[in-house]
Amino acid sequence: MSAGGGSTVEVILAQSIDERIEDALSPVSSFIEGIVFYAVPVAGVDLPLIVLWLVSAGAFFTYHLGFMNLRGPKHALELVRGQYSRPEDAGEVTHFQALATAVSGTVGLGNIAGVAVAITLGGPGATVWMIVAGFLGMSAKMAECTLGVKYRRTRPDGSVSGGPMYYLEKGVAEVTGRVRAGKFLAIFFSISAIGGAIGGGNMFQANQATAQIIAVTGGADSPLTDLRWIVGLVFAVAVGAVIIGGIKSIAKVTEKLVPLMAGIYLLAAVVVIAANLPAVPAAFGEIFSGAFGADSVTGGIIGALIVGFQRAAFSNEAGIGSAAIAHSAVKTSHPSSEGHVALLEPFLDTIVVCTATALIIVISGAYLDPAAGELGGVALTSAAFATVIPWFPNVLAIAVVAFAFSTMLTWSYYGMKATGYLFNDSPSAETAFKVIFCVFVVIGASLSLGPVIGISDSMIFMMAIPNVIGLYIMANMIKREVHGYRADIASGAIEKVGPIG
Repeated sequence: MSAGGGSTVEVILAQSIDERIEDALSPVSSFIEGIVFYAVPVAGVDLPLIVLWLVSAGAFFTYHLGFMNLRGPKHALELVRGQYSRPEDAGEVTHFQALATAVSGTVGLGNIAGVAVAITLGGPGATVWMIVAGFLGMSAKMAECTLGVKYRRTRPDGSVSGGPMYYLEKGVAEVTGRVRAGKFLAIFFSISAIGGAIGGGNMFQANQATAQIIAVTGGADSPLTDLRWIVGLVFAVAVGAVIIGGIKSIAKVTEKLVPLMAGIYLLAAVVVIAANLPAVPAAFGEIFSGAFGADSVTGGIIGALIVGFQRAAFSNEAGIGSAAIAHSAVKTSHPSSEGHVALLEPFLDTIVVCTATALIIVISGAYLDPAAGELGGVALTSAAFATVIPWFPNVLAIAVVAFAFSTMLTWSYYGMKATGYLFNDSPSAETAFKVIFCVFVVIGASLSLGPVIGISDSMIFMMAIPNVIGLYIMANMIKREVHGYRADIASGAIEKVGPIG
């Protein structure tokens, strides 16, 4: 009997579905999160070891590849413009489409809400360390996306399957001779990718997008408050209509949606900065003094550094390996060409968009509001923009929904390819995953997710464990691939062909 006089069965039946899921998953979620996000105290601030794992990989490959994050972007822009594209190259999408698809999987709530949380916790100085981590992350993205193309598998119909699961299996075996080790790392990655795709790349996105729609249609008084499943169903139909066509269909949507929404967001940021132009020098002063001084919110330089590194790592996913799946579908015969294009991803995601968000929050002084910690990330960013553009919160809500939608599209592809790998590239298995993914869109929109998100976030970052191990093992191979490609460009062995219309 329960303390209140009812039986245990009656208590369980009286619980909502949300409560039952939370009770069932909370112990599992706590256990997995405790492992993946295990943290050690540094100067009074907790440092998650997974963040150190990712940032260290970026630092290693920055040095190992010869600072390609400085030397490579110029050529990357030439590739994105189609100056080295050849119609006969194997693959399914252009360099620009591959970049847009990968960026759509990372640009979103992390850039809008996560930056606000970082500044609230770490002070303005966290901005500098976000930029540093984004800069280092460019090298990790180059490494994993070069391997993604090198070890991709092209099917008889011309479709492509690639990503860490393929280069971990083949590349690790090729370098070490240990076939089972490579296979184990590939399976570990694939299972983590599927869990991350369904949770963080799907349910969380659907949940937050639905919450934004309800907020702009009346909040608690919205007619959709008790009809969240209908919003989820609309999302599921929209997602299903796009992903049924595979990467080509996804790329056609993301190449238009991502630049449009990012452009609107950045244009609004420019307007706010222009309106506060006299305050810009002081804002930069706060940012740099917070990064290197002893007075930032969480304990000086160490606090700002850890919070900044953590936000950048969580935002651009460099080292996690997800983007290599999208970049593997590119039309090219030179693996390192797409590695160069991938350099632009953390630059756009973290150095441009995250920095713009941070500057707006600092210039407006919104983070100084005593209630800033209670507002939450999106609300704080929205309040910062509203200081100059009162109606922008409505546009921001639309942007959040659009970014969430594009993220779902991209992560559906990641999960589908991970499923295909586990089932020997079976088209029927990939189709089954698409159906399951769409079902979970409705579930994600309908329920308060609680520990489900804890587990799925953990699985996304679990992807980094086998991926980075593989990158280290194949580090010299990556270096030869990158430097050999650049030598061919410099010698004229690989020539420009001009943009292809």
